[in-house]
Parts: sequence; C-alpha cells; structure tokens
Amino acid sequence: MLELIGLTCLRGGRRLFENVSFKANPGELVHLQGANGSGKTSLLRILTGLSSPDAGEVRWNGANILDARDAFVADMLYLGHQPAIKDDLTVRENLVVSSRLAGLNPTPDLVKSAIEIVGLGGRATVPARVLSQGQRRRLALARLWLDNRRLWILDEPFTALDVNATVLLESRLAQHLSEGGMVVLTTHQPPAIPQDYLRILSMGS
Repeated sequence: MLELIGLTCLRGGRRLFENVSFKANPGELVHLQGANGSGKTSLLRILTGLSSPDAGEVRWNGANILDARDAFVADMLYLGHQPAIKDDLTVRENLVVSSRLAGLNPTPDLVKSAIEIVGLGGRATVPARVLSQGQRRRLALARLWLDNRRLWILDEPFTALDVNATVLLESRLAQHLSEGGMVVLTTHQPPAIPQDYLRILSMGS
C-alpha cells in the first residue's frame, strides 16, 4: 500500500540518503532509525509530499503521491516534531481547529473525550500558551483519537512525554494497527507494541 522506490535526497550539496526502497502494508508500523543528520525528517517530509526527492518516488495504492495528491492527503495524517499549536487558542479550540483543517468534523463529545484521554480534561478551556512542553505534546497527539485516516506519519511523537503518556500513545498506535492502519515514525527507542506489527528501516547504514 505504501511503497518507496529508489529515493535519493540531497541537502546543501550533501547526499543524505540514496536508493531507499521499502514496502509497508496495512497493520504495520515502520520505525525509522538513524543517527542525527541521517535524513530521517527529510525522508518523512518526502513521504508526506511536502518535499520532493532528488530521485525516486513514493507510491500510495500504486499511484505516485505527487500525481494523486488529493487522494493521498485524504488518507494521511502528519504530525511533525514541533506541535502545530496556536498559543492564543484554548486546548479545546486548538483541537477543533486542527480537526477541521484536516477535513474532520468531530462532535463536541468526541473532542471532550480525546482531551480527557490525554490527561488535559482540567485544562480544556485554558490558552495553550500556559501549557508545559509535555502538555503541548499531549494536545498535539490528542488528534490521534479523532483521526481514522489509514496512514499516520509521526516525527518523534514520544518527545517530552512522561511514562503514563508514553504507554497511552503506544496503546493507541497498537489499536490503529490492529484496525488495519499504518504508521511510519521516528523515535529514539522502539515503541512497545507487538513485534508482529513492527518493521525497521535504518538510515545511514
């Protein structure tokens, strides 16, 4: 369903990676590994269509994602390393706005449930600017409880999470995979999910 074919990426005259090929199927989590500077974030941006490779292509359901952009975006959620949060909006407003920008229209009850699940129920009406780094990360990840698109691309989703939030996120990822979803993510440690779901793609090796 997701296929990388001979991807090559150059940045500032330096070759980050070349000839990267990979296939991932429904129910699989691809853990993208590699040292800092090996091109992990650049590869994620190519996978989302935000950047173009210097060679090769990414296919979704057999079609180049640059040629079938609308269909691909309808199936894909991308959460970058920096949470896309508006400081002047409340926790609830941030989640509603981000959902609507993604073409989703969750009910107030679903929004409330997602906020409570990630442990921000008591902060739903406070502006995001007062949140700690860990709380901001929880707010960004609350989108995962409102989004059922098939492919999730996540850049360092475990950053700034405490133990409880880490376990919660691992559980949500496992649920998504068990329902036939797919995940591509970067993280320093492999997530604690069933090994049957996990695949490794090493950069710079």
